[in-house]
Amino acid sequence: MDKSYIKAHLSLLAANIIYGINYSVAKDVMPSYIGPSGFVFLRVSGALILFWIFSFFLKKEKIESKDIIRLMLCGFFGVALNQLLFFEGLSLTTPINAGIIMVTTPILVLIISSILIREKVTGTKVIGILTGITGAMILILFNSQLSVHHGDSLGDLFIFLNATSYAVYLAMVKPLMKKYQTFTVIKWIFLWGFIFVFPFGWNGFSLVEWAIIPITIWYKIAFVVLGTTFLAYLLNTYALKVVTPTVASIYIYLQPLFAAFIALMLGKDEITLLKIVSTILIFTGVYLVSKQTKNKEEFIPSKI
Repeated sequence: MDKSYIKAHLSLLAANIIYGINYSVAKDVMPSYIGPSGFVFLRVSGALILFWIFSFFLKKEKIESKDIIRLMLCGFFGVALNQLLFFEGLSLTTPINAGIIMVTTPILVLIISSILIREKVTGTKVIGILTGITGAMILILFNSQLSVHHGDSLGDLFIFLNATSYAVYLAMVKPLMKKYQTFTVIKWIFLWGFIFVFPFGWNGFSLVEWAIIPITIWYKIAFVVLGTTFLAYLLNTYALKVVTPTVASIYIYLQPLFAAFIALMLGKDEITLLKIVSTILIFTGVYLVSKQTKNKEEFIPSKI
Protein backbone atom coordinates (compact mmCIF):
# COMPACT_ATOMS: atom_id res chain seq x y z
CA MET A 1 0.00 0.00 0.00
CA ASP A 2 1.29 3.46 -0.95
CA LYS A 3 2.84 5.30 2.02
CA SER A 4 1.16 8.57 1.10
CA TYR A 5 -2.19 6.74 1.12
CA ILE A 6 -1.54 5.41 4.63
CA LYS A 7 -0.41 8.83 5.87
CA ALA A 8 -3.54 10.44 4.43
CA HIS A 9 -5.88 8.05 6.24
CA LEU A 10 -3.96 8.34 9.50
CA SER A 11 -4.20 12.12 9.16
CA LEU A 12 -7.97 11.91 8.68
CA LEU A 13 -8.34 9.59 11.67
CA ALA A 14 -6.32 11.92 13.90
CA ALA A 15 -8.23 15.00 12.71
CA ASN A 16 -11.61 13.46 13.44
CA ILE A 17 -10.54 12.26 16.88
CA ILE A 18 -9.66 15.90 17.59
CA TYR A 19 -13.03 17.04 16.25
CA GLY A 20 -14.80 14.47 18.40
CA ILE A 21 -13.06 15.76 21.52
CA ASN A 22 -13.78 19.35 20.51
CA TYR A 23 -17.57 19.05 20.92
CA SER A 24 -17.24 18.79 24.70
CA VAL A 25 -14.14 20.95 25.16
CA ALA A 26 -15.50 23.97 23.27
CA LYS A 27 -18.84 23.67 25.07
CA ASP A 28 -17.04 24.40 28.38
CA VAL A 29 -15.69 27.67 27.03
CA MET A 30 -18.88 28.97 25.41
CA PRO A 31 -20.83 30.97 26.23
CA SER A 32 -19.77 31.28 29.88
CA TYR A 33 -16.37 32.81 29.15
CA ILE A 34 -16.27 33.66 25.44
CA GLY A 35 -19.19 34.19 23.09
CA PRO A 36 -19.34 32.12 19.89
CA SER A 37 -18.33 34.90 17.48
CA GLY A 38 -15.51 36.05 19.77
CA PHE A 39 -14.26 32.49 20.08
CA VAL A 40 -14.26 32.09 16.29
CA PHE A 41 -12.23 35.31 15.97
CA LEU A 42 -9.70 34.00 18.50
CA ARG A 43 -9.58 30.61 16.82
CA VAL A 44 -9.09 31.91 13.27
CA SER A 45 -6.62 34.67 14.14
CA GLY A 46 -4.53 32.34 16.31
CA ALA A 47 -4.34 29.63 13.65
CA LEU A 48 -3.68 32.23 10.93
CA ILE A 49 -0.59 33.46 12.78
CA LEU A 50 0.69 29.90 13.20
CA PHE A 51 0.13 28.96 9.54
CA TRP A 52 2.00 32.03 8.27
CA ILE A 53 4.87 31.58 10.73
CA PHE A 54 5.39 27.97 9.62
CA SER A 55 5.06 28.90 5.95
CA PHE A 56 8.07 31.25 6.20
CA PHE A 57 10.31 28.22 6.71
CA LEU A 58 8.99 26.37 3.66
CA LYS A 59 9.37 26.76 -0.08
CA LYS A 60 7.56 29.82 -1.40
CA GLU A 61 4.96 29.37 -4.13
CA LYS A 62 3.22 31.91 -6.32
CA ILE A 63 -0.56 31.64 -6.52
CA GLU A 64 -1.99 31.85 -10.03
CA SER A 65 -4.46 34.70 -10.45
CA LYS A 66 -7.23 32.33 -11.54
CA ASP A 67 -7.01 30.51 -8.18
CA ILE A 68 -7.45 33.61 -6.00
CA ILE A 69 -11.25 33.51 -6.23
CA ARG A 70 -11.29 29.81 -5.32
CA LEU A 71 -9.06 30.50 -2.30
CA MET A 72 -11.39 33.31 -1.27
CA LEU A 73 -14.44 31.04 -1.51
CA CYS A 74 -12.63 28.31 0.43
CA GLY A 75 -11.89 30.87 3.14
CA PHE A 76 -15.55 31.87 3.24
CA PHE A 77 -17.11 28.39 3.26
CA GLY A 78 -14.34 26.44 5.00
CA VAL A 79 -13.31 28.92 7.69
CA ALA A 80 -15.66 31.87 8.21
CA LEU A 81 -19.16 30.51 7.57
CA ASN A 82 -18.20 27.02 8.70
CA GLN A 83 -16.85 28.08 12.08
CA LEU A 84 -19.36 30.83 12.82
CA LEU A 85 -22.23 28.41 12.25
CA PHE A 86 -20.56 25.62 14.21
CA PHE A 87 -19.77 27.64 17.31
CA GLU A 88 -23.08 29.47 17.31
CA GLY A 89 -24.81 26.10 16.97
CA LEU A 90 -22.69 24.35 19.60
CA SER A 91 -23.40 27.14 22.09
CA LEU A 92 -27.13 26.37 21.74
CA THR A 93 -27.31 22.60 21.28
CA THR A 94 -25.75 19.52 22.90
CA PRO A 95 -22.52 17.72 21.94
CA ILE A 96 -24.35 14.53 20.91
CA ASN A 97 -26.81 16.43 18.70
CA ALA A 98 -23.96 18.29 17.02
CA GLY A 99 -22.00 15.07 16.47
CA ILE A 100 -24.97 13.23 14.97
CA ILE A 101 -25.91 16.04 12.58
CA MET A 102 -22.32 16.46 11.35
CA VAL A 103 -22.41 12.89 10.07
CA THR A 104 -24.65 14.13 7.23
CA THR A 105 -21.62 15.85 5.67
CA PRO A 106 -20.71 12.89 3.39
CA ILE A 107 -24.26 12.89 2.06
CA LEU A 108 -24.03 16.62 1.41
CA VAL A 109 -20.67 16.13 -0.31
CA LEU A 110 -22.33 13.68 -2.69
CA ILE A 111 -25.17 16.12 -3.46
CA ILE A 112 -22.78 19.01 -4.07
CA SER A 113 -20.49 16.86 -6.21
CA SER A 114 -23.43 15.82 -8.39
CA ILE A 115 -24.22 19.49 -8.98
CA LEU A 116 -20.68 20.79 -9.48
CA ILE A 117 -19.12 17.89 -11.39
CA ARG A 118 -22.32 16.11 -12.50
CA GLU A 119 -21.49 12.85 -10.76
CA LYS A 120 -24.08 10.16 -11.54
CA VAL A 121 -26.56 9.63 -8.71
CA THR A 122 -28.09 6.14 -8.61
CA GLY A 123 -31.42 5.13 -7.06
CA THR A 124 -29.59 3.57 -4.12
CA LYS A 125 -27.72 6.80 -3.54
CA VAL A 126 -30.96 8.78 -3.62
CA ILE A 127 -32.54 6.45 -1.03
CA GLY A 128 -29.41 6.81 1.11
CA ILE A 129 -29.48 10.60 0.85
CA LEU A 130 -33.16 10.78 1.80
CA THR A 131 -32.68 8.37 4.71
CA GLY A 132 -29.70 10.26 6.09
CA ILE A 133 -31.28 13.67 5.76
CA THR A 134 -34.47 12.35 7.40
CA GLY A 135 -32.43 11.41 10.45
CA ALA A 136 -30.87 14.87 10.62
CA MET A 137 -34.19 16.64 10.13
CA ILE A 138 -35.78 14.64 12.95
CA LEU A 139 -33.27 16.21 15.30
CA ILE A 140 -33.71 19.66 13.82
CA LEU A 141 -37.52 19.75 13.62
CA PHE A 142 -38.75 17.42 16.36
CA ASN A 143 -36.16 17.96 19.07
CA SER A 144 -37.08 20.45 21.80
CA GLN A 145 -40.82 20.32 21.18
CA LEU A 146 -40.78 21.55 17.57
CA SER A 147 -39.97 25.14 18.53
CA VAL A 148 -37.40 26.88 16.33
CA HIS A 149 -37.04 29.46 19.07
CA HIS A 150 -35.81 26.84 21.50
CA GLY A 151 -32.05 26.71 21.84
CA ASP A 152 -31.63 23.08 20.82
CA SER A 153 -33.61 23.32 17.58
CA LEU A 154 -31.96 26.54 16.41
CA GLY A 155 -28.56 25.17 17.39
CA ASP A 156 -29.23 21.95 15.47
CA LEU A 157 -30.16 23.98 12.39
CA PHE A 158 -26.89 25.95 12.60
CA ILE A 159 -24.90 22.72 12.86
CA PHE A 160 -26.67 21.32 9.80
CA LEU A 161 -25.87 24.47 7.80
CA ASN A 162 -22.31 24.22 9.06
CA ALA A 163 -22.10 20.70 7.64
CA THR A 164 -23.34 22.02 4.29
CA SER A 165 -20.74 24.77 4.27
CA TYR A 166 -17.96 22.31 5.06
CA ALA A 167 -19.12 20.00 2.26
CA VAL A 168 -18.81 22.89 -0.23
CA TYR A 169 -15.34 23.62 1.12
CA LEU A 170 -14.16 20.01 0.64
CA ALA A 171 -15.30 20.00 -2.97
CA MET A 172 -13.70 23.37 -3.73
CA VAL A 173 -10.32 22.90 -2.04
CA LYS A 174 -9.41 19.60 -3.73
CA PRO A 175 -8.22 21.14 -7.05
CA LEU A 176 -5.94 23.51 -5.15
CA MET A 177 -4.25 20.60 -3.39
CA LYS A 178 -3.18 19.20 -6.77
CA LYS A 179 -1.21 22.35 -7.55
CA TYR A 180 0.23 23.76 -4.33
CA GLN A 181 1.87 22.81 -1.04
CA THR A 182 -0.38 22.27 1.95
CA PHE A 183 0.80 25.36 3.83
CA THR A 184 0.53 27.52 0.71
CA VAL A 185 -3.14 26.67 0.36
CA ILE A 186 -4.13 26.77 3.99
CA LYS A 187 -2.38 30.03 4.90
CA TRP A 188 -4.26 31.89 2.15
CA ILE A 189 -7.54 30.18 3.02
CA PHE A 190 -7.20 31.32 6.62
CA LEU A 191 -6.20 34.84 5.59
CA TRP A 192 -9.40 35.16 3.58
CA GLY A 193 -11.33 33.46 6.37
CA PHE A 194 -10.01 35.99 8.87
CA ILE A 195 -11.10 38.87 6.63
CA PHE A 196 -14.64 37.47 6.51
CA VAL A 197 -14.74 36.68 10.24
CA PHE A 198 -13.43 40.05 11.43
CA PRO A 199 -16.69 42.06 11.08
CA PHE A 200 -18.63 39.43 13.03
CA GLY A 201 -16.05 38.38 15.60
CA TRP A 202 -14.16 41.48 16.70
CA ASN A 203 -16.92 42.89 18.88
CA GLY A 204 -17.42 39.57 20.68
CA PHE A 205 -13.67 39.20 21.12
CA SER A 206 -13.32 42.71 22.59
CA LEU A 207 -16.00 41.97 25.20
CA VAL A 208 -14.17 38.98 26.72
CA GLU A 209 -13.17 39.44 30.37
CA TRP A 210 -9.81 37.72 30.22
CA ALA A 211 -8.99 38.25 33.90
CA ILE A 212 -11.80 35.97 35.13
CA ILE A 213 -10.93 33.01 32.90
CA PRO A 214 -9.57 30.11 35.04
CA ILE A 215 -6.47 28.17 34.03
CA THR A 216 -8.48 25.05 33.10
CA ILE A 217 -10.45 27.07 30.55
CA TRP A 218 -7.21 28.49 29.15
CA TYR A 219 -6.08 24.92 28.47
CA LYS A 220 -9.32 24.24 26.61
CA ILE A 221 -8.99 27.44 24.60
CA ALA A 222 -5.47 26.37 23.65
CA PHE A 223 -6.76 22.95 22.56
CA VAL A 224 -9.37 24.53 20.27
CA VAL A 225 -6.86 26.93 18.67
CA LEU A 226 -3.87 24.57 18.41
CA GLY A 227 -5.68 21.25 18.02
CA THR A 228 -9.11 21.76 16.48
CA THR A 229 -8.09 24.64 14.24
CA PHE A 230 -4.38 24.57 13.40
CA LEU A 231 -3.63 20.84 13.56
CA ALA A 232 -6.98 19.40 12.41
CA TYR A 233 -7.27 21.75 9.42
CA LEU A 234 -3.68 20.96 8.50
CA LEU A 235 -4.27 17.20 8.71
CA ASN A 236 -7.47 17.35 6.65
CA THR A 237 -5.95 19.57 3.98
CA TYR A 238 -2.86 17.38 3.79
CA ALA A 239 -5.01 14.26 3.32
CA LEU A 240 -6.87 15.88 0.41
CA LYS A 241 -3.64 15.77 -1.58
CA VAL A 242 -4.13 12.01 -1.80
CA VAL A 243 -7.81 11.13 -1.27
CA THR A 244 -11.05 12.49 -2.71
CA PRO A 245 -13.38 14.81 -0.75
CA THR A 246 -15.87 11.94 -0.38
CA VAL A 247 -13.26 9.70 1.23
CA ALA A 248 -12.20 12.52 3.54
CA SER A 249 -15.80 13.13 4.58
CA ILE A 250 -16.36 9.46 5.40
CA TYR A 251 -14.20 9.84 8.50
CA ILE A 252 -16.78 12.22 9.93
CA TYR A 253 -18.77 9.06 10.72
CA LEU A 254 -16.46 8.56 13.70
CA GLN A 255 -17.13 11.99 15.21
CA PRO A 256 -20.49 11.27 16.88
CA LEU A 257 -19.00 8.14 18.44
CA PHE A 258 -16.11 10.10 19.96
CA ALA A 259 -18.34 13.04 20.89
CA ALA A 260 -20.97 10.84 22.54
CA PHE A 261 -18.41 8.79 24.43
CA ILE A 262 -16.64 11.86 25.79
CA ALA A 263 -19.86 13.71 26.63
CA LEU A 264 -21.28 10.69 28.46
CA MET A 265 -18.01 10.16 30.34
CA LEU A 266 -18.17 13.78 31.49
CA GLY A 267 -21.86 13.51 32.40
CA LYS A 268 -22.79 16.35 30.02
CA ASP A 269 -25.32 14.55 27.88
CA GLU A 270 -27.69 11.62 27.80
CA ILE A 271 -28.87 9.10 25.24
CA THR A 272 -32.55 9.26 24.27
CA LEU A 273 -34.70 7.15 21.96
CA LEU A 274 -34.94 10.09 19.55
CA LYS A 275 -31.16 10.27 19.24
CA ILE A 276 -30.89 6.51 18.75
CA VAL A 277 -33.48 6.53 15.93
CA SER A 278 -31.83 9.54 14.30
CA THR A 279 -28.42 7.88 14.49
CA ILE A 280 -29.71 4.65 12.89
CA LEU A 281 -31.33 6.59 10.02
CA ILE A 282 -28.23 8.70 9.39
CA PHE A 283 -25.82 5.77 9.45
CA THR A 284 -28.14 3.74 7.20
CA GLY A 285 -28.17 6.59 4.69
CA VAL A 286 -24.42 6.98 4.92
CA TYR A 287 -23.93 3.24 4.31
CA LEU A 288 -26.16 3.22 1.24
CA VAL A 289 -24.39 6.24 -0.24
CA SER A 290 -20.85 5.05 0.46
CA LYS A 291 -21.64 1.53 -0.75
CA GLN A 292 -22.24 2.84 -4.25
CA THR A 293 -19.38 5.34 -4.23
CA LYS A 294 -16.46 3.91 -6.14
CA ASN A 295 -14.51 6.99 -7.05
CA LYS A 296 -10.89 6.14 -7.66
CA GLU A 297 -8.60 7.85 -5.20
CA GLU A 298 -5.72 9.87 -6.55
CA PHE A 299 -2.17 9.22 -5.45
CA ILE A 300 -0.50 12.59 -5.55
CA PRO A 301 3.00 13.13 -4.14
CA SER A 302 2.58 14.87 -0.81
CA LYS A 303 4.13 18.27 -0.17
CA ILE A 304 3.90 19.80 3.24
